[in-house]
Amino acid sequence: MQVTAVSRQWLARHGRVRDTLPAVVVVLVGVAASAAGQGGSGWHAPRMGGVAWTAVACAPLVVRSRWPLAVVAVTLALDLAHMARLPDFALSPAASLVALYTLATRSSRSTAWVAGVAASLAITTVYAATRGQSPISGAALLRFDLAIAATALGDAVRSRRLRLAEVEARVERAERSREEEARRRVTEERVRIARELHDVVAHHMTLVNAQAGVAHHLLRTDPDLAYQALAHIKDNSRTALDELRATVGLLRQPDDSPDSLTPIPGLADLDVLVANLRAGGLPVKLKRRGLPRPVTSTTELTAYRIVQEALTNTHKHASAQHVEVTLDYGADVLRVTVTDDGLPGTAQSHGTGHGLIGMHERATAIGGTVTAGPRPEGGFQVHAELPLVLTPHA
Repeated sequence: MQVTAVSRQWLARHGRVRDTLPAVVVVLVGVAASAAGQGGSGWHAPRMGGVAWTAVACAPLVVRSRWPLAVVAVTLALDLAHMARLPDFALSPAASLVALYTLATRSSRSTAWVAGVAASLAITTVYAATRGQSPISGAALLRFDLAIAATALGDAVRSRRLRLAEVEARVERAERSREEEARRRVTEERVRIARELHDVVAHHMTLVNAQAGVAHHLLRTDPDLAYQALAHIKDNSRTALDELRATVGLLRQPDDSPDSLTPIPGLADLDVLVANLRAGGLPVKLKRRGLPRPVTSTTELTAYRIVQEALTNTHKHASAQHVEVTLDYGADVLRVTVTDDGLPGTAQSHGTGHGLIGMHERATAIGGTVTAGPRPEGGFQVHAELPLVLTPHA
């Protein structure tokens, strides 16, 4: 098998040698056939006239891959002349058969079969006429069948090559698709983890910074309040570490099973979030409207992160005296609104903007929307509409 594969590769690189080999084989077989005795008379000297005609008829095969149709016409004309001159030379249509096979492998099916049928009829007619036989005699029909078989064999080889090429193309496309899908999944996972880390770190570090400032300010004038601020720092830093540990733990999961992606916080944790922010000096009120109803864990996590990010930005960038968080349960939608009365143009206008981008990404991922911007009466508002029940993607 290895020798055959190496030979095919070598011939594929040397097209002229590949085209010449059948011609050499036909000539050698012609020499052997002309030297063989007929009727058991033994071997004798080759009939050089017949061999010469065969060699001349095979000469065009050297360029059969480049001009297959022209080679069919030339070899057929030479073979027919050979049959008319030496009717008893058995190999006279051999060059035409090789040319018909080559044409069928390298041209369209219609061209190959038109040429094949025309050549078959011509060979059969000349053979029958030069031997005084009927065109439907066994020997005449054998020549017809040989020409048809050469065309059919070439057509089968061409079809097989096309199928193999299509299979290879499909395999290549599938491989590219798998690679692109893998890259897309990796990118989505990186964005998801980065978003989680940003939300956790930005929120808790903002609280820790604010509470550390309070403790530093009160350390000498009111040690009791400073002590409480330090206790809040301890609690928030521990919570931050727990959430970071859980978030980074997602990277170690062997798959994306639902258990491995269970959200950490939810709507029930908003009371704790608001209490921590109040302890940090941000006056926040939490309101709930409508009839609370079951919410998917993904929607809960999204709503929590949006509120967390909005409040963190307000705490960092706005001198707000009043902040309000409203959860409005509709029939199919949970509306989350965070408003503040911070100074115009200051709330959430600083920083890198990753927080607002993260809000939009989270909401869009579950089929929701987020709008954010300054209010006409002053301050800033973040409004999100999130589906209570997620609709599976088609």
